[in-house]
Amino acid sequence: MQPKTLIYDCSFEGFLSCVFYVFEYKLQQVTIQNEFVQQNNLFDEHEIISTDKQKSDRVWKGLKSKASIKSSTKIYYAFLSELPKVENVLLDYIQYIFNSTQKVDTDFTQPSVLKTSQIAKNVSREKHRMEAFVRFKLTKDNIYFANIEPDFNVLPLIAKHFKSRYADQKWVIYDIKRNYGLHYDLKSLEFMNMEFPENFDFTKTDTDFFSDEEFHFQKLWKDYFDSTNIKERKNMKLHVRHVPKRYWKYLSEKQPNL
Repeated sequence: MQPKTLIYDCSFEGFLSCVFYVFEYKLQQVTIQNEFVQQNNLFDEHEIISTDKQKSDRVWKGLKSKASIKSSTKIYYAFLSELPKVENVLLDYIQYIFNSTQKVDTDFTQPSVLKTSQIAKNVSREKHRMEAFVRFKLTKDNIYFANIEPDFNVLPLIAKHFKSRYADQKWVIYDIKRNYGLHYDLKSLEFMNMEFPENFDFTKTDTDFFSDEEFHFQKLWKDYFDSTNIKERKNMKLHVRHVPKRYWKYLSEKQPNL
């Protein structure tokens, strides 16, 4: 049988629709890749798989019945890593789950189980860092705005945390790397897209967009941060381990004095 490449729309439901297709047609030599990845398998037969929520739900329900909650969570987390060819690692893991009679989430002798667990752990670590390092700024229209640029697509994973923690405020968390965000309006939470001015600098607090009050907040926060930082006990190596430098440009306490 000729090798086949299945193309999907980048969504998790789209990926699960591809998995359904693989099982439905009992495909052996198959690759799954999203529509934005360059198609390198020139001799493969390519087929576009439409997202079918009914089929994706069947796969997800089947996974939850065959595997532990931990396994299904790891699969979702690893998918959000967006790493090259991660879909094929997950397909192998899913096939292993459905072909096994026992729970396999700790069978690290199987390469795709181990790889999925490792990737999911990295995504989970990024999720917790985003929950800790998000810094909101008050805009002129009284919406708290924060921009992030995570290594992995963790925005869907942090939604519950921020909805619970900031339930009494209107806010937006925007992933500038992936150009989409979360918007909470005191009632509902939804994903959205925004257009920013061409010269918009996400590392700055521009007076054209942010309230005067925000500058006072930032100064107070920076003063507090400086006052609690004991220079004699400063351990930069430990600090960088907990707060990697790639996050610093969006942390108000790391910016020059206003």
